[in-house]
Amino acid sequence: MSVQMRHHVHTAGEGAATMVFIHGFGCDQTMWRFLAPAYEDRFRVLTYDLAGCGQSDLSRYDRTTYATLHGHAADLLEIVDAAAGAGPVVLVGHSVGATIAMLAAIEAPRRFAAQVMVGPSPCFINDGDYVGGFNREDIDGLIDTMDANYLGWSRKVAPMIMGAPNQPLLSEELTERFCRNDPEIARHFARVTFYSDHRADVPRSQVPALILQCSDDLIAPRQVGDWLQRHLPDSTLRTIRNVGHCPHMSAPTESSRAIDGFLAQVLR
Repeated sequence: MSVQMRHHVHTAGEGAATMVFIHGFGCDQTMWRFLAPAYEDRFRVLTYDLAGCGQSDLSRYDRTTYATLHGHAADLLEIVDAAAGAGPVVLVGHSVGATIAMLAAIEAPRRFAAQVMVGPSPCFINDGDYVGGFNREDIDGLIDTMDANYLGWSRKVAPMIMGAPNQPLLSEELTERFCRNDPEIARHFARVTFYSDHRADVPRSQVPALILQCSDDLIAPRQVGDWLQRHLPDSTLRTIRNVGHCPHMSAPTESSRAIDGFLAQVLR
């Protein structure tokens, strides 16, 4: 099976440059439908489902391969080689997808012209002066609750992740998406996502980066964006007024404006 079929790769638009969108935990490529089409008149736009998510081939999900985010980064590099054009490539990753994109950029920096990090967090766990948003006990409790009742956990946590109190349909959609996931794969991916610590990798990333953060984000607080800007080379921080962790869904216009301003500077 080709990598395109394995990850349900979808391409649209035309352009010399390619934009690749990488979704976050519990989601799939449909979460980009409010943002990605805005670039189809200028870019070749590529969306796909991470291993174990959406319409990817669940039978190919291997716990050893995906025991770290590096397994997902290797998939991304394979997809880019197979499906992206020969021109510049821009990575747009959400949450853990932003970390996956960063790891791919570290591995093959010459392949990428820029990276857009939407609600990124290299480490979700507080550590000394570093504020990741959660204590270790919080994450342990989150994982224990998933193990005990995955559907109940999804119905409780998905609305917290989405935020967007004035757009309840988005919370309902994210909850439904979470509930459709394979519970065993979701539990495994959750452990990898929420226990990973890639702070040491951040200074190694040399690809120009936009850190796109929300003004009120329960999952990736503003301190994370400030930390990333201090430690991520050639990075720009932009904060948009939005409640929640998914501005590409709840605030797509503001998100695209920030991305457009960044790309105007790095793609010349």
